[in-house]
Amino acid sequence: MFDWIQHMANWIVYDLLNMTQGLHLSEALNFFIYDTVKILILLLVVIFIMGIVNSYFPIDKVKNYLSNHKLYGLEYLMASLFGVVTPFCSCSSVPLFIGFVRGGIPLGVTFAFLITSPLVNEVAIGLFIGLFGIKTTIIYVISGILLGTISGIILQKLNLETYLTPWVKNVLKNAQKEQDIFIAEKQTLQQRLPIIWKEVLNILKGIVPYVLVGIAIGGLMHGYIPEGFFETYMNKNNWFAVPIATILAVPMYSNASGILPVVQVLVAKGIPLGTAIAFMMGVVGLSLPEAMLLKKVMTLKLIAIFFGVVTLCIIASGYLFNVLL
Repeated sequence: MFDWIQHMANWIVYDLLNMTQGLHLSEALNFFIYDTVKILILLLVVIFIMGIVNSYFPIDKVKNYLSNHKLYGLEYLMASLFGVVTPFCSCSSVPLFIGFVRGGIPLGVTFAFLITSPLVNEVAIGLFIGLFGIKTTIIYVISGILLGTISGIILQKLNLETYLTPWVKNVLKNAQKEQDIFIAEKQTLQQRLPIIWKEVLNILKGIVPYVLVGIAIGGLMHGYIPEGFFETYMNKNNWFAVPIATILAVPMYSNASGILPVVQVLVAKGIPLGTAIAFMMGVVGLSLPEAMLLKKVMTLKLIAIFFGVVTLCIIASGYLFNVLL
C-alpha cells in the first residue's frame, strides 16, 4: 500500500542526494522521509473522515445523555468510547473534561473520557493499522477502552469530588458553553465541508510538530542505535521492564501521532511490543503539562491519585500485551 512512498524515499536519499546505503545518516533520513509522508497521509485522511462523523455527533448531546440517564455502569464505557472519536492529546482533552464536570457528569465518567481520548482515537487507530497491522490495533483499542473504563470506575469509587478546587465553580460558572457550529442540523454535507476542512487543518497544525519531532527521534534511533541495544535491557525476561518504561514516560509529553514512530523503532530494535506500548501510553496518557492544566481544577492529591491509578493500569496493560502478542 505504501510501497510508492518507500520508492520515493529511496530515490530522494540514494539518487537525488547521492547518499550511500547502509550509513547511519542515510538510513535515518530515509526512515524520516518515508514515515513523514505515510503518517501525514494517514492523519489527513482519518481526521477528515472523523471530522464528518463528528459533525453529526454533537458533544452536548453526549453530555446531556450521560447526565440524564441511569446506565448502570455503562456510562464509563460510553465516555471511553466517546474518547475514541475525539482526536485530542492529553492536554487538549482537559477543556472537554472541564465541560463534563460543568455539566454535572460524575467525576469517574469524566476521568474515563480523559484517559481514553489521548490513548485511543481515530488518529492513533489509523497510525496503528499502518505501523503494526489489524490484530495489534484491535487489541490496543480494546485494552485502551478497558483501561479508561476500569480506571474511571476505580476513581469514582474513591469518592474524590471533595478534592476538586474551588476555582472550578467560580470559573466554570462563567465559562461560555461550547457552541455547536452545526446547531440547526439542517446544513448539507457540502455546507459543512469547509468548516470540517478548517478544523482538519487546525488539528494538523497542532499535531504536525509532534509528528515531525517523533519521526525525527525515530529516524535517529533507527539509523544510529545498534541492533539489540534495547533488547539487552528491556526484554521479556526483565520483569521490571514494563514499570520502568511506564514510569520513565510519565514526565514526557507527546500525542499518539508523535510517539508512534518512536514505538515502531523501539519494537524494531528488540523491545517487546507490550513494553513499548506501555511506554507510549505513559507518554500520551499522562504528562507534566497535563498535570499543570489539571491543577486548575484538581488538588495535588487528586492529581497524584489520578496519575497513580492510571499508571498501574498502564503497567497491567503492558504485561497483558506482552502475553498476547
